[in-house]
Amino acid sequence: MAAAPFQAQQPAASASALTPAALADLLDNPEARQALVDELRAQASGTKPAPSRSPGAVDATVQPAAPGLQERMADGVQRFLTGVAADMGQGVDDMRALAAGRSLRMDSSAAGNALLPLMLAAVATIIAFLVLRMIAMRIYTRIDRWVAEHGSEFKAPPTRGAPASIRVLYRRAGAIVGALAIDVGVVLLAAMAGGAAALWSTPGRGALDTLAAVFLQAFVAVEIVKVLVRTVFAVRHPHLRLLPMSDDLAKYWNAWLVRIVAALGYGTLLVDPVMSASLSPALGRLASMVIMLAVYVYAVRVIWQNRHSVREHLNRRAADAATFMGSRLHFLSRVWHVLGIGYFTILLVVSQIDPTNALPFMARATAQTLAVIGVGSLLILLLNTVLAKPIQLPDDLRRRLPLLEARVNAYVPAILKVVGWVVRIVVVLLILDAWHAFDLSRWLASDAGGAAIKVALNIGIVLLIAALAWTVIASIIEHRLSQSEGRGMPSARERTLLALFRNAALIVIVTMTLMVLLSQIGIDVGPLIAGAGVVGLAIGFGAQKLVQDIITGVFIQLENGMNENDVVQVAGVFGTVERMTIRSVGIRTLDGGYHLVPFSSVDVVANHMRDFSYHLGEYTIAHRESVDDAIDHMRAAFAELMTDTVLGPEILEEITVAGVTAVNDRGVTIRILIKTTPGMQWAVQRGYNRLLKKHFDAAGIELPYPHTVVYFGQDKRGYAPAANVAVQTERPDEGEDARAAGHTRRRLKPEASGDDSAEVLGNELEAREESDAEAEAQADKDTRRA
Repeated sequence: MAAAPFQAQQPAASASALTPAALADLLDNPEARQALVDELRAQASGTKPAPSRSPGAVDATVQPAAPGLQERMADGVQRFLTGVAADMGQGVDDMRALAAGRSLRMDSSAAGNALLPLMLAAVATIIAFLVLRMIAMRIYTRIDRWVAEHGSEFKAPPTRGAPASIRVLYRRAGAIVGALAIDVGVVLLAAMAGGAAALWSTPGRGALDTLAAVFLQAFVAVEIVKVLVRTVFAVRHPHLRLLPMSDDLAKYWNAWLVRIVAALGYGTLLVDPVMSASLSPALGRLASMVIMLAVYVYAVRVIWQNRHSVREHLNRRAADAATFMGSRLHFLSRVWHVLGIGYFTILLVVSQIDPTNALPFMARATAQTLAVIGVGSLLILLLNTVLAKPIQLPDDLRRRLPLLEARVNAYVPAILKVVGWVVRIVVVLLILDAWHAFDLSRWLASDAGGAAIKVALNIGIVLLIAALAWTVIASIIEHRLSQSEGRGMPSARERTLLALFRNAALIVIVTMTLMVLLSQIGIDVGPLIAGAGVVGLAIGFGAQKLVQDIITGVFIQLENGMNENDVVQVAGVFGTVERMTIRSVGIRTLDGGYHLVPFSSVDVVANHMRDFSYHLGEYTIAHRESVDDAIDHMRAAFAELMTDTVLGPEILEEITVAGVTAVNDRGVTIRILIKTTPGMQWAVQRGYNRLLKKHFDAAGIELPYPHTVVYFGQDKRGYAPAANVAVQTERPDEGEDARAAGHTRRRLKPEASGDDSAEVLGNELEAREESDAEAEAQADKDTRRA
């Protein structure tokens, strides 16, 4: 994977890198062919080729296509295996030559002269470094003591313009940076001392020896990395430690990393070049490979042994950290050992493919990876901090659309997720570019990269417009639907139409957005629209009832036939409209049942809540009662009803007495009408009936029971058959109250049945006739006397 970046440093226009077709085109052009010949001769002589005088030659140079990831991996593996096999064969031969006492690259005298500057540079550098480190350690101790004494938040003197915690952070950061600068200065001064010693050993040349320069470069590179490791762990100075941890833990990981860095750096940057120069390149490369394998095995072993302890430590740190850092520490605790093993695996592979550029490549890739992760995490943290605060709209806009601010703030979590994923994708691409697994700059400059960015921007713009349109429409509709009574409450029809319009707008926006997004990602929506039309036509023929439901529902809504909360009777169902869609209406009846009635079943709509309502009352009184008196009492009951604080405001007009509507066997029926607000006719009816009964009872007006006439018939002589009845003047249980009232209650009392009853009845009739005859005779006597 890492082979291609180093191969890319080779000349791009060499004949071996051209494809057969490109090489044929190149040779077919005389000017391009001559330019290629001049380039090959220049490469053979070690000079730069002269620029071509003909512009056509430059245009004719064909750039090779960038190899893919599989090609680069296969080429790298092939070159690595071929090189290892060749080095092993050559190394065996070189070892045999050394065993036989033969010299390889240089004899003993030449080796002594060549290695003398290296030895002097190494000795001078190490001595200077040890002396300077001893001096620097005293300075570090003083800085650590100063931070310990003055770095406490409570001991810090008050300073205007900065909180105590910020001052402590600045003081500690300044101390760490100062210690880092001193440590880097020690390394550079020691390297300068070694360089001076190497120059002193070669006074005639006036330039550093090659091997001495190699050592100094290796020393600076390795010690700078060790400086960074010491800054992180600060074994002897805990107050200058960059990461909070115990002293034992800091000593363990500091020693492990220092050993790894020293073995890697000096093994690849010093041992390999020195052995290649003094003995043979094959032995140098084999020694470097052995060192790298040993370092790799050691590193993987330590990482695997400490995977659980490090995970527990990171989890404890995550529990005490904030939510943002805690989630990332939890994730790192689960995968840190995988990342570590992968890192050393890449280092091993790169060091064997390109030993010279392996460590610089790893340093650049590591630095870029850490920087990208840090910047990405900082961006996500800033976004969470900034967007976590609620968005406040201007007062005028919030007053006109009070629900818009809440809806906009509801989009914040989704926006955070989308932006977070975009940042993560960019971070991953930059990390892959750092490790040369993905050439980001080449992809951005290519047609595919430009097209991908254009599509992403177009998709973002389309989604933004769709979200903006839906937000504005929904906010306006919901603002109108949520109006209170004092601010112009919408009518029932308006509420129903606005709800239907909101659903229709949502369907239209979603459909149009999907169509545009599909067209942006390269899908032809023409066949989709045509296919949708054909499917819609087929569904229309197969679902005529559904189409009829929709069309009838649309016309019912346009004609304002009924709205939500109306009391209606449709398709034989009487109840309250709870929900209306474009296809059906949901009605709740008095018994609590919910009826879903499709509009195709609705032929007549009886709406009892349109504009106003009437209480239609018909009341029957007895024949003996006065109609005018009853009407007066009806008006009195209405007058009392108007004083009711709840029902009185719901009555729109005075009572209307239509008059007598029927005279029948039950009595006399009087009709009245009371005009009410929509839906209040039933409440007014109940209240008026209660008051009317009270007034009729007080006036003694009878609401009659059913009357029955009994006819016994007559025989041919005109006599009626005897009725089995008895007259009782008073019930035994009535007592003095009935007598005081002057009433004599009589009733027909059945007696014995059969002949005995007939005889008794006959005796009573004879006694009554005799009494009547005596009364008539007495009347005649009185008349004659007068």
